[in-house]
Amino acid sequence: MTIESTIEPDPAGANTVATTLFRRAAAAGRDTLNQDDLGTLLTSLGLVFTPNATQTAQPPAVELLLSLNNTREFGMVISAGLGGLDAKLANGNFRKDRATVYAATKLTDAEDFLRLFKRTFAYQKLAKVAKRASVALPDQQLQACFDEVLALANNFSQGNLQSSFVLRRLELNPVHVGDQLKVQAAHCEFDLPSTGRLRRPLHKIDKLIHPASIGIVGVSATSMNFGRIILHNLIGSGYGKDRLTVIRPGETEIDGVKCVASLKELEYKLDLLIVAVAASAVYALVDEIIETDSVESVMLIPGSLGETQASREPAAALADRINAAHGKPGGGPIFLGANCLGVVSHPGAYDSWFIPLERLPKPQKKPERNSVMLSQSGAFMITRLSQNPWLDPRYMLALGNQTDLTHGDLLDYFASLPDVQTLGIYIEGFKDQDGLAFAQGVRKAVLAGKQVVVYKSGRTGPGVAGVLGHTASIAGDATLFESVLRQAGAIVAEDFNSFDDLFYIAGALHERKIGGGRLGAISGAGFEAVGMADSIDSDNFAMQMCALAPDTVKQVEEILVAKKLNALVEVRNPIDINPGADDEAHLQIVQAFLQDPNIDAVVVGLDPTAPSVRALQVSRLRPGFDISDPNSTVHLMPPLVQRNDKPVIAIVDGGQLYDAMCAALMDQGVCVFRNCARGTRALVRYIEARLYADALRGRL
Repeated sequence: MTIESTIEPDPAGANTVATTLFRRAAAAGRDTLNQDDLGTLLTSLGLVFTPNATQTAQPPAVELLLSLNNTREFGMVISAGLGGLDAKLANGNFRKDRATVYAATKLTDAEDFLRLFKRTFAYQKLAKVAKRASVALPDQQLQACFDEVLALANNFSQGNLQSSFVLRRLELNPVHVGDQLKVQAAHCEFDLPSTGRLRRPLHKIDKLIHPASIGIVGVSATSMNFGRIILHNLIGSGYGKDRLTVIRPGETEIDGVKCVASLKELEYKLDLLIVAVAASAVYALVDEIIETDSVESVMLIPGSLGETQASREPAAALADRINAAHGKPGGGPIFLGANCLGVVSHPGAYDSWFIPLERLPKPQKKPERNSVMLSQSGAFMITRLSQNPWLDPRYMLALGNQTDLTHGDLLDYFASLPDVQTLGIYIEGFKDQDGLAFAQGVRKAVLAGKQVVVYKSGRTGPGVAGVLGHTASIAGDATLFESVLRQAGAIVAEDFNSFDDLFYIAGALHERKIGGGRLGAISGAGFEAVGMADSIDSDNFAMQMCALAPDTVKQVEEILVAKKLNALVEVRNPIDINPGADDEAHLQIVQAFLQDPNIDAVVVGLDPTAPSVRALQVSRLRPGFDISDPNSTVHLMPPLVQRNDKPVIAIVDGGQLYDAMCAALMDQGVCVFRNCARGTRALVRYIEARLYADALRGRL
């Protein structure tokens, strides 16, 4: 007797059928479904299983692969793309989202995933076959199939506490599309649910970034060790000495800050304790912190915990003890780190980085700080901020090894925090299932009107090895990471430069209105105008160089006549306005483009080397013909940007002579890039993300 004959049709559908199949297979000592099981499961999903179909001489025009995989980072992920022999050739030979598309099942539905699937070569081939045969597109069949498969995935995911089983993998390959969806081969694996980490008391992150009191363990009374540097930075950043306590036996005060011998001697519960002792001393100290319940949040500075073979087992046991404490009344303390540079919190009025302030000053570069930077690597934040202080985050937190607080935890918190508009995040790896929590945090932030820019290291074999040695992280699959987070709404950077560009542009343009993807491009350098036009494509999105409206053409012609450039310049988009154009000509044409109803954003090359442009800090040849002149771009452009809702990107392609011009513009809120290709590409990626975010919010 086959299993099919023993299972009555159930009105509850595939989930009940799958539960019965998993239970019987488990009773037989199996963690996979056999052929009979698969036939029953696929029938419950509305699919036809044809494992013994005769192979015809002419294979089907299109073979699909549809799969569910319970991934370590993102939980259940659905993927679809080319199947059969093509599946082995497709990945690596197609642009992003052309061979296979991926989505976290918790963040998609059938309609959304069908929209994603339509990007693939497989769907485009299906559409051509349907057109040639004069039949309807298979959208209805595919969406119905995706709907059933997604319901199955979410019912048997790790997060469903009502399910007795977890689906580990379901692969349907190949799937043939016709009057019905026919599956020629299938494989299904399942498992028992595993226990996860307890939920951290995330409200205590407020104590971490806005502490009313801070204690420090590990301050030397005689030398400038890391603990002493941190103490100096806290004082130097304006944190009151009366709110600081050093835990050190045998001392009454260090640098004017009172000392106590131990945590038990504290007069009150600390909001934050900074631990800057040797790694070997951390284990006993953490136990004391938990037992005394003397602090709300802890910052673990020491490195090497979990990063070496000898430390991995003790570090894992330490993480287990911290996790267990979250099950106690009050949730226990939260821990940031280990291997943690620390925190800079401007609203909290403190800087706990162990980098001396003289090596990394943090002057305010924005009228209002409104961004957050989260990073597993403290050095990543230091170098980014050193090279581009206009990033100017409100909060900067180093996560280190994620012994307790994870990327998902912090993003979930900051996604809801008022006065935060953009988040820049550097990731080396996720804890188990935290990729899903992080993706959900991205979606939460985007729906709240914020932008999230992410860079993930460990994209290559050597990179993965480096990640493991640095913060004891498992890097995970780069393609899966990018696909799931882009689908969640993040802007995913490919490298350090693109991270800098995208994080900066997201902060600079957050208040601008994005009406669409039509670009106006202006420059006095022919190569630059062409370079802008050559940089308007991303993998899945392209801006358009639109035709100028008649009124715009007339207005620009009048400007050129007034500037005696009309005989040299043809009015078009992109426009090369000649090196003879002065500051005013550039900006008058920018204003004309911004008023054009056919243009959504403008990129303008400011031509700093052109003799007609006031771009030098001091001109020896023409005294006063410099950025101090009231007719210079530095004076004329910021008001123009302020009074227009559309995005404007300024390009200053020149060397160190023009640093002062750039700094003066950026200080006044003008978005400046030093290269037309980088500036235009960043704008294209940003507008793509903003339009997608608008679409996500529109589906609510």
